[in-house]
Formats: sequence, structure tokens, C-alpha cells
Amino acid sequence: MITLRKSTDRGYADHGWLKSFHSFSFADYMDPKHMGVGNLRVINEDRIAPGTGFGTHGHRDMEIVSYVLSGVLGHKDSLGNGAQIVPGDVQRMSAGRGIRHSEFNQAPQSETHFLQIWLLPDERDIEPGYEQKHFEEADKRGRLRLVASRDAREGSITIHANAAMYAGLFDGGEAAELPLDTTRVAYVHLVRGRIEVNGQVLDAGDAVTLRGEERLVLAKGQAAEVIVFDLAA
Repeated sequence: MITLRKSTDRGYADHGWLKSFHSFSFADYMDPKHMGVGNLRVINEDRIAPGTGFGTHGHRDMEIVSYVLSGVLGHKDSLGNGAQIVPGDVQRMSAGRGIRHSEFNQAPQSETHFLQIWLLPDERDIEPGYEQKHFEEADKRGRLRLVASRDAREGSITIHANAAMYAGLFDGGEAAELPLDTTRVAYVHLVRGRIEVNGQVLDAGDAVTLRGEERLVLAKGQAAEVIVFDLAA
């Protein structure tokens, strides 16, 4: 079964300095029918105005992944980490028993556009942690590159959640397939462009949930960037 979630059906918040689309219920956006998929709890598409950002705040018991699309995201946390996250980077912060951090767009003239992703962890009260890795465009071109997994296989970052995350770039005749476990659930989020997922056309911001499907097929991309999650049901 394939369920389409249109970009225009997402929640939206405009805070002036922050414009955010919510794929699932978050903050003031509440939709009991869209509380997450499997152990995927949040996908926020955020645009941060120049010179602004999220002040220091706390999290616990969540795996938080940042995926920058354009601009630069500045990160600082209570573990002493300080980093600049740029397009191609995948950053994971394990909140565990508690962590505080801030995220800022330090550019004076350009916005930062990124995805904020939350996954429910396998265990509560783990040691907080941080990891960041860059994945070249060539590694994602015409294929699904594993960028995050529970066991860090294939050079992916580690997430303490029963999930795997892939990223891919597709245009023209480029296509890819991924075998699926029918006891799990797959979630495909189109970051930008257009693509067909198992014959279903997606435009930027659209997503599909696949349950009981044996295979994921991506084809007919038009400047498409896509993220795929393999999730505990």
C-alpha cells in the first residue's frame, strides 16, 4: 500500500525569522492523523533568516538529524561541540539523558534551508552524542546512498534507532531500486525537484509511505533530491 502526503497538506508556521513546514504534528501544528510514521517522529523543512536562529534549548531521548540544503547551519552544544553544517553534511545529535544546543544562521545575507529530522531511539537515557559526516554529490548521483544507520555500515553515521536513512540525486534516465522488508515501513520524502516513486509522481515537499511493498523504485527524476527511510513499523 502506498499513501501520498502532498506538500500542501503539511503544517506551516511563519515566525518571521523562521519559516517551517511540518510533515508531522509539531509545536502548534496538531493533526492526530499525522503524528509520525513508524519511529520517524519529525521532519521539519526550515528556512532560517540571516543572522538568526534557535537559541540554546534542551532535548532528551531523541535522535536528531540535520540535513542542510543550502546555506550554513552553525551548531553548538553542551558537550562542547561547535560545527558548521553545509550542504552534503549529515549531522546526528543523540539527546539521550539530556543535551542543550543552539542552531544559528550566521550568514549576514543568505538564508539557511535545512531539514530537521527526529527519530525515536531504541533506548532511553543513553549517553548524549554527536556525529557529522559529509557525503559527496557523486556518491548520491543516480543511487540511494546510505547516510545513517543503527550499525554505521557502509560508512554511514550512527543513529541509535531501528532505522536507516538514504539520500539520492536523480535526473533524466537515472533510476534506483531498494528491496523492502514487508514487516517494516518505508517513507520517501522528496526534498526538491520531481520524481516517480513506484509509479506515483512526487513534487518537491511531497512524501509517500509504503507498507507491505517488496520494492521501492525511483525513476524519471527531474533535478530530484530524495530521502528514504527504512523504519520499524
